Amino acid sequence: MSDVVEPVLGITDAAREKILEVRAAEPEAGSLALWITVTGESGGAYTYDMSFRALADAGDLEVVQHHDDLPVVIDGDSVEALAGATLDFAAAGMVMQNPNRPAPRVAAPRPAADLSGPVAQAILQVLEDQINPAIASHGGRADLVAVEESIAYLRLSGGCQGCSMAAATLSQGIEVAILDAVPEITEVRDVTDHASGTNPYFESAKK
Repeated sequence: MSDVVEPVLGITDAAREKILEVRAAEPEAGSLALWITVTGESGGAYTYDMSFRALADAGDLEVVQHHDDLPVVIDGDSVEALAGATLDFAAAGMVMQNPNRPAPRVAAPRPAADLSGPVAQAILQVLEDQINPAIASHGGRADLVAVEESIAYLRLSGGCQGCSMAAATLSQGIEVAILDAVPEITEVRDVTDHASGTNPYFESAKK
């Protein structure tokens, strides 16, 4: 274990007194330290585990601090996440005031849908031969996003995106043409975000 002169974690007097009060009820209280470990994250903040364990159990990877008569052992993997934090005690209980935040998780990009199958290719043929030439006159375009089971997902762009007649264009023209030409398809869904102009995948699918 390594003792540090500059504490990683600050503890207020209120928190220290409460911890000592709780520790006093433990067997062999004088040999116990407060062990603190960062266990994960929730809601953009770290989560913690705090428990009493023997100070003698601290190994080379743990960092030991002494707050007067209260030894504190910080898990080695948690030191960076706790640097500059302060443990306080309030009416709601122990509160960790930590300026550090977990790194935001970056969602893996969604892989492009496989449109190489015969059904997808048949739909693409209908779009290119019949649909897009017809709606190109007002700057519109329909693209196939994915095919799942018997449902084709389309995204409208250009003059069709945000158009008040987009639903009618889909149901009366595009869907009819696809269902007639591709019997494997029983439904066509529009996944265009007509309100904001962004391009969700399946999140806002509308029948």
